[in-house]
Amino acid sequence: MITTKIMFKFGIEKRKDFVYAVNIFNELVAFMSQEETQNKLKDTHKLHAKSGEIQDIILSETKKLGFVSEKNGLFNNLLVKQLRPDYYLKIDNGSGIIMEVERGKTIANNMDLLDIWKCHICDEANFLFLIIPNIRQSATGQNIIFKTVERRMLTFFEKENYTNVDGVFLIGY
Repeated sequence: MITTKIMFKFGIEKRKDFVYAVNIFNELVAFMSQEETQNKLKDTHKLHAKSGEIQDIILSETKKLGFVSEKNGLFNNLLVKQLRPDYYLKIDNGSGIIMEVERGKTIANNMDLLDIWKCHICDEANFLFLIIPNIRQSATGQNIIFKTVERRMLTFFEKENYTNVDGVFLIGY
């Protein structure tokens, strides 16, 4: 079952780039909610699976939506030029969407925080789509990922903690 959450800065609900991002998000969620996609995600999301295997399931749809895989050059203005998002979609007016697909290291290695940081320092992205497990199986049991990431990301959408990221869109698989 797909779980979603959209977090955004106060007052941007009618902004053209935000509305566009919401529409793209809804199309991706609809694709990921289809029975065939759900079955593939369920079969793939197992102990020792890789995020690349999850990416492969959604790759054709992300390309249809206009995303470019591992876009180079988004961080050329910084010292950390080797950074690349999993996917990137340019939106008008210098805005864009970075999409990251996580699996096993989402919270164990703070990949969710790295992803929002990447979006924060990227001059060409104001939105982050973060595709994460709802629950992650491990050798010692289950970890609740979606709710943990949601709680961590909500912190960035309290006015006193605003970053350059205008919205984070979570999709839990």
